[in-house]
Amino acid sequence: MLEIGEVLQLIVDRVRDLVKAQYAALGIVGENSEITDFITSGITAAERRAIGDLPHGRGLLGLIVRENRSYRIPEIAAHPESHGFPPHHPPMHSFLGVPISVKQEVVGRLYLTNKQGDPEFTADDQALVETFALHAGIAIDSARLHEQVRRLAVFDERDRISRDLHDSIIQSIYSVTLSLDDVPELVEESPAEARDRVDSAIDTLHGVIRDIRNFIFGLRPLLLDSGNLADGLRILVDEIRRNTAINIDLETDLHEELPIAVVAELLAIAREALANVARHSGARHAAVGVVADDDTVRLTVDDDGRGWAIGTIHAGGHHGLGNMRARAEALGGTFTLSSEPAGGTRIIVTVPRTGRPSRRSL
Repeated sequence: MLEIGEVLQLIVDRVRDLVKAQYAALGIVGENSEITDFITSGITAAERRAIGDLPHGRGLLGLIVRENRSYRIPEIAAHPESHGFPPHHPPMHSFLGVPISVKQEVVGRLYLTNKQGDPEFTADDQALVETFALHAGIAIDSARLHEQVRRLAVFDERDRISRDLHDSIIQSIYSVTLSLDDVPELVEESPAEARDRVDSAIDTLHGVIRDIRNFIFGLRPLLLDSGNLADGLRILVDEIRRNTAINIDLETDLHEELPIAVVAELLAIAREALANVARHSGARHAAVGVVADDDTVRLTVDDDGRGWAIGTIHAGGHHGLGNMRARAEALGGTFTLSSEPAGGTRIIVTVPRTGRPSRRSL
């Protein structure tokens, strides 16, 4: 998984390229709006060392934080808030600065200078940079929440948090990365589709942040509030369809509500199974089914992708498969997997309708 610094560096590099800026930088602010981290693009390591200390956030940089709005300026030196540059700083003229906010709080700033081929940045440039600033804010907020989770991990809930993070949150983030892979090309070819794709990704990541907060406060991150398995599976399948090119069928035969512990674990298993389909199988089609009788509930996930040799699966350390098996067994159920190298994989999970209390149940 990428660290927060790597994620922010990717954002800065990509947005600089897309708006054709010579330089770009992202400053993370701490208490008193002081810059605590400064990530740059377009400037060499030697040039950074020659400039010296981090910016102090005065001048135009501080103006963005104080007023919490974007600025486009044709000439930095001509602006009344400009404080000039320190020695050895490269010359900069046109400027585009955007605040990075999380829930109305400014947590950073995204800056671009020296528009290439034009005297100044455009309104379209600003709209694109503001979209990337939303992603940066989500990444910063997620990193801070992840640090809180890391501190909690020293307690007895360490195993539960690790397993649930992998089964739901990490898989959600992975599905978002799939949906954003071709956004740079879409920006040129189909801007409306690119914006819709980014908006959908932002909505998904906001849900991820909510789930992380639920972990921190010891709550179970369900895909839905109602506790209904069929509704949860529909939400999950729609999410995977939206973020991948896989066609997924869903069939459910449930006429009564199930205990919330059973719903939560089956949703987590289904999410992990579909994430494996998206990540590993190359499948074009998958099917999810749920049937229930008086005593048991059976969940099946099938795909038409590349199959695996079963011995290779068990020997390869596939963490998600172990998680799925553990979840099923914690409910007093069974987990079986059948697959062939020639193609196709099937997962079957059968659990008692009532479930069985486990140490992860709330």
